[in-house]
Amino acid sequence: MTVKILSLSNGHGEDAIAVRILQELQQQPHPLELAALPLVGLGQAYGQLDNVPIIGPVKSLPSGGFIYMDQDQLWRDLQAGLFPLILQQYQTLRQWVKQGGFILAVGDIVPLFLAWLSGANYAFVGTAKSEYYLRDEQGQLPLTQMWRWYRYFDSIYFPWECWLMKNSRCRGVFPRDTLTAQTLQKYSIPALDFGNPMMDDLEPITTRFHQPHLEQEERQRSLVITLLPGSRPPEVYHNWDLILQEVHNIIQGFTDPNQGLMVLPGNHVRSYQRLVFLAAISPGLELSSFCEPLTALGWQESSDLTQADLNFYWGHGDLIFSLEKATLILTNQGFNACLRLADVALAMAGTATEQFVGLGKPAIAIPGTGPQFTPTFADNQHRLLGPSLIVGQNPTEIPEILRSLLRNPDRLQLIAENGKRRLGQPGASRRIAEYLSTNFTF
Repeated sequence: MTVKILSLSNGHGEDAIAVRILQELQQQPHPLELAALPLVGLGQAYGQLDNVPIIGPVKSLPSGGFIYMDQDQLWRDLQAGLFPLILQQYQTLRQWVKQGGFILAVGDIVPLFLAWLSGANYAFVGTAKSEYYLRDEQGQLPLTQMWRWYRYFDSIYFPWECWLMKNSRCRGVFPRDTLTAQTLQKYSIPALDFGNPMMDDLEPITTRFHQPHLEQEERQRSLVITLLPGSRPPEVYHNWDLILQEVHNIIQGFTDPNQGLMVLPGNHVRSYQRLVFLAAISPGLELSSFCEPLTALGWQESSDLTQADLNFYWGHGDLIFSLEKATLILTNQGFNACLRLADVALAMAGTATEQFVGLGKPAIAIPGTGPQFTPTFADNQHRLLGPSLIVGQNPTEIPEILRSLLRNPDRLQLIAENGKRRLGQPGASRRIAEYLSTNFTF
Protein backbone atom coordinates (compact mmCIF):
# COMPACT_ATOMS: atom_id res chain seq x y z
CA MET A 1 0.00 0.00 0.00
CA THR A 2 1.36 3.41 -1.00
CA VAL A 3 1.30 5.97 1.80
CA LYS A 4 0.63 9.60 0.91
CA ILE A 5 2.43 12.38 2.80
CA LEU A 6 1.88 16.11 2.29
CA SER A 7 4.49 18.58 3.53
CA LEU A 8 3.17 21.90 4.89
CA SER A 9 5.92 24.48 5.47
CA ASN A 10 5.82 28.21 6.06
CA GLY A 11 9.06 29.90 5.11
CA HIS A 12 12.26 29.57 3.08
CA GLY A 13 14.18 27.88 5.90
CA GLU A 14 11.23 25.63 6.69
CA ASP A 15 10.97 24.63 3.02
CA ALA A 16 14.65 23.65 3.05
CA ILE A 17 14.20 21.51 6.16
CA ALA A 18 11.10 19.86 4.69
CA VAL A 19 13.04 19.10 1.50
CA ARG A 20 15.79 17.34 3.46
CA ILE A 21 13.22 15.14 5.20
CA LEU A 22 11.38 14.38 1.95
CA GLN A 23 14.67 13.44 0.29
CA GLU A 24 15.27 10.91 3.05
CA LEU A 25 11.68 9.66 2.78
CA GLN A 26 12.31 8.93 -0.89
CA GLN A 27 15.11 6.59 0.20
CA GLN A 28 12.88 4.55 2.52
CA PRO A 29 11.82 1.02 1.51
CA HIS A 30 8.10 1.73 2.00
CA PRO A 31 6.29 3.05 -1.10
CA LEU A 32 5.41 6.72 -0.56
CA GLU A 33 3.60 9.35 -2.58
CA LEU A 34 4.89 12.79 -1.60
CA ALA A 35 3.51 16.27 -2.21
CA ALA A 36 4.16 19.77 -0.88
CA LEU A 37 2.20 22.90 -0.02
CA PRO A 38 4.48 25.84 0.88
CA LEU A 39 2.42 28.39 2.81
CA VAL A 40 4.85 31.31 2.48
CA GLY A 41 6.69 32.26 -0.69
CA LEU A 42 6.99 30.27 -3.88
CA GLY A 43 8.46 27.09 -2.39
CA GLN A 44 11.41 27.08 -4.79
CA ALA A 45 13.36 24.67 -2.57
CA TYR A 46 10.92 21.90 -3.48
CA GLY A 47 12.15 22.17 -7.06
CA GLN A 48 15.16 20.08 -6.01
CA LEU A 49 12.90 17.04 -5.61
CA ASP A 50 11.70 14.67 -8.30
CA ASN A 51 8.07 13.57 -8.22
CA VAL A 52 7.05 15.94 -5.41
CA PRO A 53 4.44 18.31 -6.86
CA ILE A 54 3.32 21.56 -5.25
CA ILE A 55 -0.42 21.05 -5.02
CA GLY A 56 -1.84 24.49 -4.22
CA PRO A 57 -1.56 28.25 -4.73
CA VAL A 58 1.69 29.94 -3.71
CA LYS A 59 2.55 33.62 -3.51
CA SER A 60 5.53 35.76 -2.57
CA LEU A 61 4.55 38.17 0.22
CA PRO A 62 6.26 41.48 1.13
CA SER A 63 7.43 40.31 4.56
CA GLY A 64 9.23 37.23 3.28
CA GLY A 65 7.65 35.37 6.19
CA PHE A 66 8.85 37.61 9.01
CA ILE A 67 5.51 39.15 9.99
CA TYR A 68 5.92 38.20 13.65
CA MET A 69 8.70 40.77 13.97
CA ASP A 70 6.90 43.78 12.59
CA GLN A 71 3.23 44.79 12.57
CA ASP A 72 3.87 46.92 9.49
CA GLN A 73 5.05 43.80 7.66
CA LEU A 74 1.86 42.00 8.69
CA TRP A 75 -0.24 44.88 7.37
CA ARG A 76 1.58 44.81 4.04
CA ASP A 77 1.05 41.07 3.79
CA LEU A 78 -2.65 41.52 4.49
CA GLN A 79 -2.86 44.14 1.76
CA ALA A 80 -1.07 41.75 -0.61
CA GLY A 81 -3.73 39.10 -0.08
CA LEU A 82 -2.56 37.01 2.89
CA PHE A 83 -6.03 35.98 4.08
CA PRO A 84 -7.39 34.90 0.67
CA LEU A 85 -4.18 32.94 0.11
CA ILE A 86 -4.54 31.08 3.42
CA LEU A 87 -8.18 30.31 2.63
CA GLN A 88 -7.30 28.92 -0.80
CA GLN A 89 -4.48 26.84 0.68
CA TYR A 90 -6.79 25.43 3.34
CA GLN A 91 -9.35 24.47 0.70
CA THR A 92 -6.59 22.73 -1.27
CA LEU A 93 -5.50 20.91 1.88
CA ARG A 94 -9.02 19.67 2.59
CA GLN A 95 -9.36 18.35 -0.95
CA TRP A 96 -6.05 16.51 -0.68
CA VAL A 97 -6.96 14.93 2.67
CA LYS A 98 -10.17 13.48 1.22
CA GLN A 99 -7.99 11.15 -0.84
CA GLY A 100 -6.34 9.81 2.33
CA GLY A 101 -2.88 10.66 3.61
CA PHE A 102 -0.77 12.14 6.36
CA ILE A 103 0.48 15.67 7.01
CA LEU A 104 4.06 16.67 7.83
CA ALA A 105 3.87 20.19 9.30
CA VAL A 106 7.18 22.09 9.33
CA GLY A 107 7.49 25.47 11.01
CA ASP A 108 5.28 27.04 13.67
CA ILE A 109 1.66 27.01 14.80
CA VAL A 110 0.32 27.90 11.33
CA PRO A 111 1.14 24.59 9.59
CA LEU A 112 0.54 22.74 12.87
CA PHE A 113 -2.96 24.22 13.19
CA LEU A 114 -3.78 23.55 9.54
CA ALA A 115 -2.60 19.96 9.93
CA TRP A 116 -4.94 19.49 12.88
CA LEU A 117 -7.78 21.30 11.10
CA SER A 118 -7.44 18.99 8.10
CA GLY A 119 -8.68 16.00 10.09
CA ALA A 120 -5.72 13.86 9.01
CA ASN A 121 -3.01 12.28 11.12
CA TYR A 122 0.06 14.48 11.28
CA ALA A 123 3.57 15.01 12.60
CA PHE A 124 5.20 18.31 13.51
CA VAL A 125 8.76 19.54 13.00
CA GLY A 126 9.02 22.60 15.26
CA THR A 127 11.58 24.94 13.73
CA ALA A 128 10.45 28.28 15.16
CA LYS A 129 10.52 27.74 18.91
CA SER A 130 13.18 26.63 21.36
CA GLU A 131 13.37 26.61 25.14
CA TYR A 132 16.68 28.43 24.73
CA TYR A 133 14.71 31.62 24.07
CA LEU A 134 13.61 31.46 27.73
CA ARG A 135 16.24 29.43 29.55
CA ASP A 136 19.46 27.50 29.18
CA GLU A 137 21.02 24.67 31.16
CA GLN A 138 21.83 27.07 34.00
CA GLY A 139 18.31 28.48 34.41
CA GLN A 140 15.89 31.12 33.18
CA LEU A 141 17.09 34.07 31.09
CA PRO A 142 15.97 37.65 31.79
CA LEU A 143 12.60 38.16 30.08
CA THR A 144 12.60 41.20 27.81
CA GLN A 145 9.36 42.85 26.72
CA MET A 146 8.93 40.49 23.78
CA TRP A 147 9.08 37.46 26.06
CA ARG A 148 7.26 38.89 29.11
CA TRP A 149 4.09 36.81 28.55
CA TYR A 150 6.05 33.59 28.87
CA ARG A 151 6.48 34.12 32.60
CA TYR A 152 2.97 32.65 32.93
CA PHE A 153 3.85 29.43 31.12
CA ASP A 154 6.23 26.57 31.78
CA SER A 155 7.24 26.11 28.15
CA ILE A 156 8.12 28.12 25.06
CA TYR A 157 5.05 26.50 23.52
CA PHE A 158 1.70 27.97 24.55
CA PRO A 159 -0.97 25.65 26.03
CA TRP A 160 -2.97 25.62 22.79
CA GLU A 161 0.16 24.61 20.85
CA CYS A 162 0.82 21.85 23.37
CA TRP A 163 -2.78 20.69 22.95
CA LEU A 164 -2.29 20.40 19.20
CA MET A 165 0.88 18.37 19.78
CA LYS A 166 -0.83 16.12 22.37
CA ASN A 167 -3.77 15.39 20.08
CA SER A 168 -4.22 11.69 19.35
CA ARG A 169 -3.82 12.37 15.61
CA CYS A 170 -0.35 13.83 16.18
CA ARG A 171 1.99 10.88 15.58
CA GLY A 172 5.26 12.61 16.42
CA VAL A 173 6.82 15.94 17.38
CA PHE A 174 10.40 16.76 16.43
CA PRO A 175 11.69 19.82 18.34
CA ARG A 176 14.81 21.61 17.23
CA ASP A 177 16.96 20.74 20.27
CA THR A 178 17.31 18.44 23.26
CA LEU A 179 16.28 21.04 25.85
CA THR A 180 12.96 21.66 24.09
CA ALA A 181 12.30 17.94 23.60
CA GLN A 182 12.88 17.25 27.29
CA THR A 183 10.48 20.04 28.28
CA LEU A 184 7.70 18.83 25.97
CA GLN A 185 8.09 15.24 27.16
CA LYS A 186 7.10 16.40 30.66
CA TYR A 187 3.63 17.16 29.27
CA SER A 188 3.17 13.72 27.67
CA ILE A 189 3.77 15.15 24.20
CA PRO A 190 5.28 12.57 21.80
CA ALA A 191 8.46 14.64 21.41
CA LEU A 192 11.47 12.87 19.95
CA ASP A 193 15.01 14.18 20.27
CA PHE A 194 16.25 13.36 16.77
CA GLY A 195 18.34 16.50 16.23
CA ASN A 196 17.99 19.47 13.91
CA PRO A 197 17.70 18.81 10.14
CA MET A 198 19.42 22.09 9.33
CA MET A 199 22.71 20.45 10.34
CA ASP A 200 22.37 17.80 7.63
CA ASP A 201 24.10 18.00 4.24
CA LEU A 202 27.02 20.04 5.60
CA GLU A 203 29.58 17.33 4.99
CA PRO A 204 33.21 18.33 5.49
CA ILE A 205 35.39 18.84 2.46
CA THR A 206 39.06 17.99 2.08
CA THR A 207 41.49 20.57 0.73
CA ARG A 208 45.22 20.94 0.71
CA PHE A 209 44.75 23.90 3.01
CA HIS A 210 43.52 21.69 5.82
CA GLN A 211 45.85 18.75 5.41
CA PRO A 212 48.43 18.24 8.20
CA HIS A 213 51.04 20.99 8.16
CA LEU A 214 54.42 21.50 9.62
CA GLU A 215 54.31 23.55 12.83
CA GLN A 216 55.63 26.69 11.16
CA GLU A 217 53.07 26.48 8.36
CA GLU A 218 50.26 26.08 10.86
CA ARG A 219 51.50 29.02 12.95
CA GLN A 220 51.49 31.25 9.90
CA ARG A 221 48.22 30.18 8.32
CA SER A 222 45.49 32.57 7.24
CA LEU A 223 42.69 33.72 9.46
CA VAL A 224 39.55 32.69 7.56
CA ILE A 225 36.36 34.68 8.09
CA THR A 226 33.08 33.75 6.41
CA LEU A 227 30.65 36.52 5.51
CA LEU A 228 26.93 35.70 5.75
CA PRO A 229 24.84 38.67 4.52
CA GLY A 230 21.55 36.76 4.26
CA SER A 231 19.59 35.84 1.17
CA ARG A 232 16.61 38.16 0.71
CA PRO A 233 16.90 41.27 -1.47
CA PRO A 234 16.95 44.16 -0.99
CA GLU A 235 17.95 43.59 2.65
CA VAL A 236 20.92 41.42 1.69
CA TYR A 237 22.54 44.37 -0.13
CA HIS A 238 22.17 46.68 2.88
CA ASN A 239 23.63 43.92 5.06
CA TRP A 240 26.52 43.56 2.62
CA ASP A 241 27.41 47.25 2.94
CA LEU A 242 27.46 46.93 6.73
CA ILE A 243 29.55 43.75 6.65
CA LEU A 244 32.09 45.43 4.35
CA GLN A 245 32.51 48.16 6.96
CA GLU A 246 33.30 45.44 9.48
CA VAL A 247 35.76 43.85 7.04
CA HIS A 248 37.48 47.20 6.50
CA ASN A 249 37.89 47.70 10.24
CA ILE A 250 39.33 44.21 10.67
CA ILE A 251 41.88 44.81 7.91
CA GLN A 252 42.93 48.09 9.51
CA GLY A 253 43.35 46.38 12.87
CA PHE A 254 45.30 43.54 11.26
CA THR A 255 48.06 45.86 10.03
CA ASP A 256 49.37 46.24 13.58
CA PRO A 257 51.40 43.08 14.26
CA ASN A 258 50.64 43.35 17.98
CA GLN A 259 46.94 43.02 17.23
CA GLY A 260 47.11 39.87 15.12
CA LEU A 261 48.16 37.29 17.70
CA MET A 262 46.24 34.49 19.35
CA VAL A 263 47.44 32.67 22.46
CA LEU A 264 46.85 28.93 22.19
CA PRO A 265 46.87 26.25 24.91
CA GLY A 266 50.41 25.46 25.96
CA ASN A 267 51.44 29.12 25.74
CA HIS A 268 52.00 28.95 21.98
CA VAL A 269 51.41 32.09 19.97
CA ARG A 270 49.92 31.96 16.49
CA SER A 271 50.47 34.87 14.15
CA TYR A 272 48.05 35.13 11.24
CA GLN A 273 49.90 36.33 8.16
CA ARG A 274 46.89 36.69 5.84
CA LEU A 275 43.21 37.41 6.02
CA VAL A 276 40.81 35.44 3.85
CA PHE A 277 37.15 36.45 3.65
CA LEU A 278 34.72 33.94 2.16
CA ALA A 279 31.46 35.61 1.10
CA ALA A 280 28.75 32.94 0.96
CA ILE A 281 26.17 34.40 -1.43
CA SER A 282 22.79 32.78 -2.00
CA PRO A 283 22.66 30.86 -5.32
CA GLY A 284 19.64 32.91 -6.36
CA LEU A 285 21.61 36.18 -6.32
CA GLU A 286 24.00 37.56 -8.94
CA LEU A 287 27.57 37.98 -7.69
CA SER A 288 27.90 41.12 -9.81
CA SER A 289 25.50 42.92 -7.46
CA PHE A 290 28.06 42.57 -4.66
CA CYS A 291 31.07 43.81 -6.64
CA GLU A 292 30.44 47.56 -6.87
CA PRO A 293 30.63 48.17 -3.09
CA LEU A 294 33.91 46.23 -3.05
CA THR A 295 35.58 48.25 -5.79
CA ALA A 296 34.34 51.47 -4.19
CA LEU A 297 36.30 50.52 -1.07
CA GLY A 298 39.51 49.83 -3.01
CA TRP A 299 39.25 46.09 -3.56
CA GLN A 300 40.72 44.94 -6.86
CA GLU A 301 39.46 41.92 -8.76
CA SER A 302 42.22 39.41 -9.43
CA SER A 303 42.53 36.60 -11.96
CA ASP A 304 45.93 35.41 -10.71
CA LEU A 305 45.41 32.76 -8.05
CA THR A 306 48.09 32.07 -5.48
CA GLN A 307 48.48 28.57 -4.07
CA ALA A 308 46.69 29.73 -0.93
CA ASP A 309 43.81 31.18 -2.97
CA LEU A 310 43.32 27.85 -4.75
CA ASN A 311 42.35 26.29 -1.44
CA PHE A 312 39.26 28.51 -1.41
CA TYR A 313 38.35 28.51 -5.09
CA TRP A 314 35.44 26.34 -6.17
CA GLY A 315 35.49 26.88 -9.88
CA HIS A 316 34.27 29.04 -12.72
CA GLY A 317 32.04 31.86 -11.55
CA ASP A 318 33.74 32.65 -8.24
CA LEU A 319 35.18 36.17 -8.02
CA ILE A 320 38.40 36.93 -6.16
CA PHE A 321 39.37 40.35 -4.83
CA SER A 322 42.45 41.55 -2.99
CA LEU A 323 43.27 44.46 -0.70
CA GLU A 324 46.52 44.79 1.25
CA LYS A 325 47.03 41.49 3.13
CA ALA A 326 43.49 40.36 2.53
CA THR A 327 41.75 38.19 -0.05
CA LEU A 328 37.98 38.15 -0.49
CA ILE A 329 36.22 35.46 -2.50
CA LEU A 330 32.63 35.84 -3.65
CA THR A 331 30.95 32.49 -4.25
CA ASN A 332 27.43 31.20 -4.67
CA GLN A 333 28.50 27.58 -5.14
CA GLY A 334 30.65 26.84 -2.09
CA PHE A 335 28.32 27.40 0.88
CA ASN A 336 29.25 24.26 2.82
CA ALA A 337 32.95 24.91 2.31
CA CYS A 338 32.55 28.51 3.48
CA LEU A 339 31.11 27.21 6.74
CA ARG A 340 33.62 24.40 7.19
CA LEU A 341 36.82 26.31 6.38
CA ALA A 342 36.17 29.43 8.45
CA ASP A 343 37.45 30.24 11.92
CA VAL A 344 34.72 32.80 12.57
CA ALA A 345 31.78 34.40 10.74
CA LEU A 346 30.47 37.92 10.34
CA ALA A 347 26.81 37.04 10.16
CA MET A 348 23.55 38.78 9.34
CA ALA A 349 21.58 35.68 8.42
CA GLY A 350 19.13 33.30 10.03
CA THR A 351 19.56 29.63 9.21
CA ALA A 352 23.11 30.03 7.85
CA THR A 353 24.26 31.56 11.15
CA GLU A 354 22.71 28.71 13.12
CA GLN A 355 24.40 26.15 10.87
CA PHE A 356 27.76 27.86 11.33
CA VAL A 357 27.35 27.90 15.11
CA GLY A 358 26.23 24.27 15.02
CA LEU A 359 29.65 23.36 13.62
CA GLY A 360 31.13 24.62 16.88
CA LYS A 361 32.28 28.02 15.63
CA PRO A 362 31.74 31.60 16.81
CA ALA A 363 29.73 34.16 14.87
CA ILE A 364 29.76 37.94 15.27
CA ALA A 365 26.71 40.00 14.35
CA ILE A 366 25.75 43.66 14.02
CA PRO A 367 21.98 44.32 13.72
CA GLY A 368 20.76 45.87 10.49
CA THR A 369 17.59 47.64 9.41
CA GLY A 370 15.57 44.57 8.49
CA PRO A 371 13.00 43.39 7.79
CA GLN A 372 14.72 40.23 9.05
CA PHE A 373 17.98 41.08 10.76
CA THR A 374 16.82 43.81 13.13
CA PRO A 375 18.02 44.46 16.72
CA THR A 376 15.08 42.36 17.93
CA PHE A 377 16.05 39.48 15.64
CA ALA A 378 19.69 39.70 16.75
CA ASP A 379 18.66 39.65 20.42
CA ASN A 380 16.44 36.62 19.86
CA GLN A 381 19.16 34.85 17.88
CA HIS A 382 21.58 35.50 20.73
CA ARG A 383 19.13 33.88 23.14
CA LEU A 384 18.85 30.90 20.80
CA LEU A 385 22.59 30.44 20.23
CA GLY A 386 23.98 31.68 23.54
CA PRO A 387 27.71 32.45 23.80
CA SER A 388 28.34 31.23 20.25
CA LEU A 389 26.87 34.48 18.87
CA ILE A 390 28.51 37.75 19.87
CA VAL A 391 26.30 40.75 19.10
CA GLY A 392 27.96 44.15 18.68
CA GLN A 393 26.40 47.55 18.18
CA ASN A 394 28.45 49.04 15.34
CA PRO A 395 31.23 48.00 12.92
CA THR A 396 33.97 49.79 14.86
CA GLU A 397 33.65 47.25 17.68
CA ILE A 398 34.37 44.24 15.49
CA PRO A 399 38.21 44.20 15.57
CA GLU A 400 38.31 44.26 19.37
CA ILE A 401 35.58 41.61 19.62
CA LEU A 402 37.56 39.42 17.22
CA ARG A 403 40.87 39.92 19.02
CA SER A 404 39.31 39.16 22.40
CA LEU A 405 37.72 36.03 21.00
CA LEU A 406 40.80 34.63 19.28
CA ARG A 407 43.02 35.19 22.32
CA ASN A 408 40.79 33.12 24.59
CA PRO A 409 41.08 29.38 23.82
CA ASP A 410 38.91 28.45 26.81
CA ARG A 411 36.12 30.62 25.43
CA LEU A 412 36.52 29.06 21.99
CA GLN A 413 36.23 25.59 23.52
CA LEU A 414 33.08 26.61 25.38
CA ILE A 415 31.65 27.99 22.11
CA ALA A 416 32.46 24.75 20.27
CA GLU A 417 30.68 22.64 22.88
CA ASN A 418 27.75 25.04 23.13
CA GLY A 419 27.07 25.16 19.39
CA LYS A 420 27.13 21.41 18.93
CA ARG A 421 24.90 20.89 21.96
CA ARG A 422 22.28 23.43 20.84
CA LEU A 423 22.11 22.34 17.18
CA GLY A 424 22.74 18.63 17.61
CA GLN A 425 24.43 15.99 15.50
CA PRO A 426 23.88 15.49 11.75
CA GLY A 427 21.45 12.85 10.56
CA ALA A 428 18.19 14.28 11.92
CA SER A 429 16.44 14.18 8.54
CA ARG A 430 17.19 10.48 8.12
CA ARG A 431 16.06 9.67 11.67
CA ILE A 432 12.81 11.61 11.20
CA ALA A 433 12.16 9.97 7.82
CA GLU A 434 12.72 6.49 9.22
CA TYR A 435 10.29 7.21 12.04
CA LEU A 436 7.65 8.65 9.70
CA SER A 437 7.90 5.84 7.16
CA THR A 438 7.23 3.35 9.95
CA ASN A 439 4.59 5.20 11.97
CA PHE A 440 2.67 6.66 9.03
CA THR A 441 1.99 3.22 7.60
CA PHE A 442 -0.56 2.35 10.26
